[in-house]
Parts: sequence; C-alpha cells; structure tokens
Amino acid sequence: MSIQTILGAIVIGAIIGALGRLVLPGRQPIGWILTIVVGIVAALIGTALAQVLNVATTDGIDWIELVLQVVLAVVGVGLVAAIRGRERV
Repeated sequence: MSIQTILGAIVIGAIIGALGRLVLPGRQPIGWILTIVVGIVAALIGTALAQVLNVATTDGIDWIELVLQVVLAVVGVGLVAAIRGRERV
C-alpha cells in the first residue's frame, strides 16, 4: 500500500463522511476525525458491496457505488452519534 493510496483513502473518507453528516438531519456530537474514520469505513464497505452486487461497472464515476457509500456513511454517523450521545448523558 503506497502513501498515495493511504492519502486517497483519507480524502475520499473525509468527503464521504462529510456527505453523510450533511444528509443526516440534526446535530451530530462527533468530531471531524471520527467523521473521517466513519467515511473511510463506509467507502470501503460500499465499494466491496458494489463489487459483490456487480453494480460498479463504469469507467468514470460509479454513481450507484457512491450512493451506497453515502448511505452507509449516514448510517455510520447516525450510529456513532447515538452512541456518543448516550455516553454524555
């Protein structure tokens, strides 16, 4: 794994995590590092799921894969926010 791959995963994870937070209504009590981690995990799982379902077939932007990643990021941010919110009470 090269440094470019790692940096690319961080950048894509940050974008996917930020999109997940934007789509999820309300405030989420999680920081930006946790948002990036959730985004990276969502991007990896979304890519794997798209490959298993055989929907990642274009040479350009795979919109279905991107939607899967964002939906997973919304779920992940929601779960992490719920867990973090319960810890503070």
